[in-house]
Amino acid sequence: MGMNDTPSSERMHIAFFGLRNAGKSSLVNAVTGQNMAIVSDVRGTTTDPVYKSMELLPMGPVVIIDTPGIDDEGNLGEMRVRKTKEVLTRTDVAVLVTDGSRERQPEEEALLALFREKAIPYVIAENKKDLVKTDFLPAEDRSVRTSAVTGEGIRELKERIAHIGQKEGPKEKPIAADLVQPLDPVVLVIPIDASAPKGRLILPQQQVIRDLLEAGAVPVCVKETELAGLLAKPGFKPALVITDSQAFRLVSEIVPEDIPLTSFSILMARYKGFLETAVQGAFAIDEVKPGDTILISEGCTHHRQCEDIGTVKLPKLLRKHLGFDVNIETSSGREFPENLSDYRLVIHCGGCMLNGREMQSRMNRAVSGGLPFTNYGIAIAYMRGILKRSIAMLPGIGDEE
Repeated sequence: MGMNDTPSSERMHIAFFGLRNAGKSSLVNAVTGQNMAIVSDVRGTTTDPVYKSMELLPMGPVVIIDTPGIDDEGNLGEMRVRKTKEVLTRTDVAVLVTDGSRERQPEEEALLALFREKAIPYVIAENKKDLVKTDFLPAEDRSVRTSAVTGEGIRELKERIAHIGQKEGPKEKPIAADLVQPLDPVVLVIPIDASAPKGRLILPQQQVIRDLLEAGAVPVCVKETELAGLLAKPGFKPALVITDSQAFRLVSEIVPEDIPLTSFSILMARYKGFLETAVQGAFAIDEVKPGDTILISEGCTHHRQCEDIGTVKLPKLLRKHLGFDVNIETSSGREFPENLSDYRLVIHCGGCMLNGREMQSRMNRAVSGGLPFTNYGIAIAYMRGILKRSIAMLPGIGDEE
């Protein structure tokens, strides 16, 4: 996967916040070297968050986000402010753009308090330096004086963002590489059915293959219909089998008990940092009562196939496992319900299209409201009776009270 092919979920998300007319969009254009955002003297020109995936030196692959002014007014303005605050759930580094020719405003101080509360690394760009007649030092260590008009301070701002992002931002983690040794064969079971994207592998499959190759392991990809024949080959014994969740039951029947078995979805939950919560959440499936509502949420948007896992297969399995009907609601993409009080359980996808901070934010919103939170693969493994086996190679995970 090349630099330009890095998925959005694996890029550092850098969001620019501030008041209307502080120069956010002009500064975004100066930092990116592109006319990414519309610039105008009219207050409130940016009406929705604008996202741009690009390579930005010295940071590498990033997503730049320009947001509406946090001080927008009226009914529409309130909606825009809400959209701006939603961006915080996926922000790895925040840039507060202030008008350096005046005193800092209460709304800006409130934003800084939000950054600190949510533990978001941040930089303050004291913009419009070209309008400031006197020379003074920035108010704090995280501040950089900039001018989107003259370009002064732009390079320093980029370097400061990169430094803080590398120091305080998300750290690189293995997906499966730490579970195997160099030259270990690892079997990846990848069904090719009506819901499989034509001509390509889904993102978790690509990521696991790359992760294993970088660790020196030997990934071997097969369809579930070929698995038994592969394992029957003389002398062939994989160190690990990783399956698509939809084939979990069949694969678990084929793979001998002495070969570790897990799923892409379980590995993604571990990679995104919510595996323990998701395992505990799966135990809560049996606490669901008739009439309860379960939220099934996906982080991506795609054309639903007739046997879609989130809207068809998973609801069918839930009803069969429980032995009664339940209400199912779904969400997809960046839409995730603000109010979760109406739900009994959240079952999320693996989150491959969402960055780690957004997955953590969704999990935290559920958990803080006392709502169990799990994901597709872990829920399926639990209902198939193979959860214990599928996390056995991950010590300390899923010990039921």
